[in-house]
Amino acid sequence: MAKQRVGLLFGGKSGEHEVSIISAQAIAKAFQIGDNPEKYDLIPFYIDKSGIWHDPDFSQNILDTGKSYAPETVDPAQRWQFPDAAPSIDVWFPINHGPNGEDGTLQGLLTLMEKPFVGSNVLGSAAGMDKLAMKMIFAQAGLAQVDYVGVLRSEVWSSPCIFPKICDNVEAKLNYPMFVKPANLGSSVGISKVRTRAELEAALDLAAKYDRRIIVEAGVNAREVECAVLGNDNLKASVVGEITFESDFYDYETKYTDGQSQMKIPADLPENIVEKIQEAAIQAFQALDCAGIGRVDFFYVEATGEVLINEINTLPGFTSLSMYPQLWKNTGIPFDNLVDKLIQLALEDR
Repeated sequence: MAKQRVGLLFGGKSGEHEVSIISAQAIAKAFQIGDNPEKYDLIPFYIDKSGIWHDPDFSQNILDTGKSYAPETVDPAQRWQFPDAAPSIDVWFPINHGPNGEDGTLQGLLTLMEKPFVGSNVLGSAAGMDKLAMKMIFAQAGLAQVDYVGVLRSEVWSSPCIFPKICDNVEAKLNYPMFVKPANLGSSVGISKVRTRAELEAALDLAAKYDRRIIVEAGVNAREVECAVLGNDNLKASVVGEITFESDFYDYETKYTDGQSQMKIPADLPENIVEKIQEAAIQAFQALDCAGIGRVDFFYVEATGEVLINEINTLPGFTSLSMYPQLWKNTGIPFDNLVDKLIQLALEDR
């Protein structure tokens, strides 16, 4: 049987560019393990910080060195030029985290190419990136979640008469502390925890610099737990893991600095709570019409036994030490088998 030519897409224009390179390095190594070398030929395609696609030789150098590339000058027409090797790809494995990678835009392009790819289609990817759209879908599906308020950049950067009323509305619906987030960014970028009116105003201004849609969420005293989902129609949920940290909240620095956060897999939770989280993870995955891969994050309020869904990540971090692969490793699927399974799921008729 002929090998499948897998196009590994990584990099991109988002703030998670460097994280994408690390994920791609781990995935590339997985294709050299077990039965994968006999089943697949991996062809890397790096998208630099300006949005230009690069050929496999250039892309392999990025994988080898781990160093990103941002050209000093860009011809916009280059963004529409794909490397000569692109048409030969049988199935794509995009691992471009963040906007322009997991928000449905790249998925739309791959759909137009009429080639299968790992992960959710346009709808699941777009809804999974936009926290406001995601939470509205979760609410429609009957999933319990923290209270939240949506705010627009135009309201934040409006006249001095309107902005105080926006803050009044937020305070009327939510109690401090609150979390202010750009609706369409990952990896905790632009997120603030606020306890006062002055902090709320500053946080809204910060979030508005990143996105035109902003979400303000009620704070909750809870444990942060996560569950991985794998499949298209016949979904499986992993064991549940827990993130612990000493900082005030799980911000970008805490997430990506060694030693500042810890994973506990499996989490020390009652069996009925684990089952509740796993069922809700699958329900959330189906509500957004996701496919292949997803990590669903929850708050577990130990005092009341409540399980509140936080968000879904349709293209989670994929280093060998990331939560998604670790959850499956502890469920009985090692890293190389997980990569193989995701390719097979992409090849399914869906």
